[in-house]
Amino acid sequence: MQNPFRTALIATLGVGVGILIIGGIQTLSTILLYVGTALFLALGLDPVVSWLERRKLPRWAALLITFAALLAAFAGIILMVVPIIVSQISQLVAAIQDLVTGGQWDPVTAIKDWLTATFPQLDVDELFQYLSDWYASLDIGAIGGSITESLITIGGTIISGFTGAVIVLILTIYFTASTPSLKAAVYQLVPASRRPRFIDLSEQITASVGFYVMGQVSLGVINGVLSAIFLSVIGAPFPAVLAVIAFFFSLIPLVGTLTGSAIIVLTCLIPGLSDPQTALWAAIWYIVYMQVEAYLISPRIMNRAVSIPGAVVVIAALAGAALGQLLGALVAIPVAASILIIYRQVVIPRQNER
Repeated sequence: MQNPFRTALIATLGVGVGILIIGGIQTLSTILLYVGTALFLALGLDPVVSWLERRKLPRWAALLITFAALLAAFAGIILMVVPIIVSQISQLVAAIQDLVTGGQWDPVTAIKDWLTATFPQLDVDELFQYLSDWYASLDIGAIGGSITESLITIGGTIISGFTGAVIVLILTIYFTASTPSLKAAVYQLVPASRRPRFIDLSEQITASVGFYVMGQVSLGVINGVLSAIFLSVIGAPFPAVLAVIAFFFSLIPLVGTLTGSAIIVLTCLIPGLSDPQTALWAAIWYIVYMQVEAYLISPRIMNRAVSIPGAVVVIAALAGAALGQLLGALVAIPVAASILIIYRQVVIPRQNER
């Protein structure tokens, strides 16, 4: 019979260690997010490096070409898009200022007219006088301090995001360059009798993740380029900004294209910037494009990367978004594909052997 005190002590120590581990994971959540993102991107670049290696290039040359092409693409996008975006955002701000201060749209008068027409029994002037008195009674200094603190917080968030992007870029370069050694170190942990099978499954899983990343980026590029061309043709406001929105939202599985398209159409509906006909053309375009992407473009690109049923894709993306927000939604689909690979090639054969 075991000593009750010893059992209780061991159980208490176990709970304490578990709490320490959970607390450590929560403390290191940001670092773990950087590492996970970098590993995900490194696996996305690995198929490109492997393809160059199969062309009889040494690995260092393949890595150099890959990162040079990647940095050149980003530099080209920045040099071409950022000046246009800055110019068009300035035009957007100027257009809004013209609407508010140029006499084309008086928000106070518009609100008063709407309230008077909608609620005839309401004394609108008395209501606005009450609001004016309430505003005068506010502590403007305290509000200004809160606004200043908010601006400082926003600035800190932007700096933190930029720093995180640099860290992720450095880790991605390191992980991509050391992928073979990292894989070899992991493979050494597996017993020699099972190592060949483990290596085969691991290579299939990492290739699936890599091709998924490349496929998702390809969908984003297609949507961004076609959006820039079509929005310029129909005269939509700020086509470069909207094309960038279309590209980045297309990287989000399932709902990304729909969300980005809705934002673009609503932007075309802003009074003074565009007209309803332009918004209608944009809506028709994105309805057609989403059908073409869902039934033609996406299956051709993604079937080579992750061959999994549509229902599993939906469930995995929703579960990943719930657990890990945007990164979780991105990683969930290749994780589901990896589980299916293990299920098909390990679980089912073992069950058939019994």
